[in-house]
Amino acid sequence: MSADGSAAPSHAAGTTGARPGAVGFLTDTTLCIGCKACEVACKQWNGLPMDDVGFTGFSYDNTVDLGATTWRHVAFVERAGDEAGVRATALAPFQSAWLMMSDVCKHCVHAGCLEACPTGAIIRTEFDTVVIQQDVCNGCGYCIPACPFGVPQLSATDRKAHKCTLCYDRLRDDLEPACAKACPTDSIQFGLIAELMPRATERVAALRERGVDGAYVYGDRAVGGTHGIDGLNAFFVLTAPPETYNLPAAPELPQDKTLPAFLSTAVAALGLCLAAVAALRGRR
Repeated sequence: MSADGSAAPSHAAGTTGARPGAVGFLTDTTLCIGCKACEVACKQWNGLPMDDVGFTGFSYDNTVDLGATTWRHVAFVERAGDEAGVRATALAPFQSAWLMMSDVCKHCVHAGCLEACPTGAIIRTEFDTVVIQQDVCNGCGYCIPACPFGVPQLSATDRKAHKCTLCYDRLRDDLEPACAKACPTDSIQFGLIAELMPRATERVAALRERGVDGAYVYGDRAVGGTHGIDGLNAFFVLTAPPETYNLPAAPELPQDKTLPAFLSTAVAALGLCLAAVAALRGRR
């Protein structure tokens, strides 16, 4: 279903503003088994350090979230039986099931991080992916609040911003990204957006035919790629509201709020000036 609880919208090909030749990810959460092979492959290929392994309070989720050294994160979401589609029985109230999703940078069609970067460190590549050039990044952190998904993070080691590169070095050698290569169930699929989006809508249709009425695509212009983002180059097939997976229901570019904020400030300033003038006249 959609974020407001209504029936999930249908989606069709061409519902993102992806440029011709753009590549990205389709992550089908219904195929994810939580093996974390994608996390391991990502860290191994990119030379990222391991996460601190310890009690997090989040069940089997030891990485908790995306970060400067975690560019793929497998979320484990435990749901009550009736919420997760467990067959109704006398024990249903005591049963639970797992929703799993391998999260990643969305490589937005219109990326807030790229627009906010003052040094030109964040670029759009020839594959329509968004990459942070480490030799140009000055660690200002402007990209962090500019991302509606909270993806870029500053490293505690070099104080620079880091995130998924969609394995840019592998793409240049005609290799698929490490996470997609390692996924044993094809939950993570890599390819042209023009081919992946129709595949996603077909998958949603198949799931609905099987009774999964809440299946939908997160990452087109209707859901996930809203308010100026114009779609995501890394999108998902979900079966629960976005918030369940720690995703915003209607993300928007913070930059779009700049003009309204400026105008409201200007109006407030004008009001204060008029009040001051009125007060001075009143003293005469």
